[in-house]
Amino acid sequence: MSAESLSFIIFLPAIVAFGLMITTANVEAVRNIAFLTTTVILALVLKIYINFDPNAGMQFVTNAPWIQTYGINYYIGVDGFSLTILMLIAILIPTSYLLLWEGRTKGYWINMLLVQTGVTGALLSLDVILFYFFWEVMLLPVFLMIGIDGFGDKVFTTIKVTIYTMAGSLLMFIGIIYLGVTFYNEFGFWSFQYNDFTKITTLSYHEQVYLFLTFVIAFGIKIPIFPLHTWIMDTYKNAPTGAVFLLSSIMAKLGVYAIVRFMIPIFPEIYIEYSTWFVFIGLFGLVYFGIAALMQNDIKRMFAYSSASHLSFIAAGIFSLNAYGINGALYLIIAHAIATGALFLLVGVLHDESKFKTISDLGGIAKVAPIFTFIFAIMLFANIGLPGTNGFVSELLIIFGIYEFNHTLGYISALTVIIGASYMLWMFQRAILQDRVGEPRKMRDLKIKEIIGLAPWIILVFLMGVYPEPFIDKFEPTVTHFLNDILKIGVMR
Repeated sequence: MSAESLSFIIFLPAIVAFGLMITTANVEAVRNIAFLTTTVILALVLKIYINFDPNAGMQFVTNAPWIQTYGINYYIGVDGFSLTILMLIAILIPTSYLLLWEGRTKGYWINMLLVQTGVTGALLSLDVILFYFFWEVMLLPVFLMIGIDGFGDKVFTTIKVTIYTMAGSLLMFIGIIYLGVTFYNEFGFWSFQYNDFTKITTLSYHEQVYLFLTFVIAFGIKIPIFPLHTWIMDTYKNAPTGAVFLLSSIMAKLGVYAIVRFMIPIFPEIYIEYSTWFVFIGLFGLVYFGIAALMQNDIKRMFAYSSASHLSFIAAGIFSLNAYGINGALYLIIAHAIATGALFLLVGVLHDESKFKTISDLGGIAKVAPIFTFIFAIMLFANIGLPGTNGFVSELLIIFGIYEFNHTLGYISALTVIIGASYMLWMFQRAILQDRVGEPRKMRDLKIKEIIGLAPWIILVFLMGVYPEPFIDKFEPTVTHFLNDILKIGVMR
């Protein structure tokens, strides 16, 4: 595999998307070409995953001048951390197409391709301006999907999510420029490579704190963490299924990724000093969003709060300062993306067929759609961390990590996961199992291609649940490097 393979993976979807824009091909042809493009990318990423050496650091690197006057480069590469998420994206996107197969527009599929370029570009960028460029690229197609294909008050939802994300992007841009100017003043030349930013020594303590908080807000909106979450409820309720899937399963994970990739190496002392606060905020979010999920009668809003609750748990693991917590958080990124993504897609199928509005409208689905019920149950159990699923491994590691960080917070984290099980099982009993009063529910079961699309996700749920070592081995050396070489606090495993 050559270094150019990463560029091909990034830009192929965008090239195909722009080609499809200027053709007169019908929607079926556009969908088939888009699906074929994603399967080609999956094959390439799988080859990189197999050839990747976990102990060799950053690999498949390309570093070429872009805006040379200001030291901005087209600088990309992959290490164990980004490879794990890259593999996740490569699997989830083409298989999700099989559940979104019918009833979409040409623009819908073109936007899906453009989002894929944005997320993979941001994931693989090692120049912070390049990262910012791809961060913005992935947002516009999602806004269009919500504004054009959304439900309910989709215009207000689009405006709200745009204001939130633009505010976060503006803060991030200010922070990047401040770091770039500081680097220039200290070293006499321009650079926006994140590993060059780690060499800055002239920032005062207060400057580091303000910049750290600037990036926390920017990335925290994307995750989202409490109290930066208020955009997510209306968005998940009114956005089309594909946009919700992209936001919850993929784009939210980039917020967590950005914290680890950029904030820990650039502000290691601030990260350590304020870690207790962020572990506490993460656990508070876990409880707050969990209780809010219990109170919902709208299934999309319930899943939105559920997603925010799990992402808060991931954030707590990231700030736990040990290998257990960080490895668990990275593992939960994968587990949560699989389980939540599948549940949102299945709810999309349910909505398309039943046109339900609330959980109270549902019921009796298990009798008319047993395969749907079976797969829905598997993903629900993975989401609540049932032993034997990938959710169990990741949540257990995070609890160990938080316990290692602080025993009291560790006990609290172990108790709070019960909340997630409560609202999920209660929803399952009301929406799927219980008999519906009056007319039987009209609901088709899953089609063959939808089952084929979900099959890799089911395999990953159980394979990662019973045999996690091959997956953890891919990113554990990267976590060890972060702890030993950057934070200099040693690996506690």
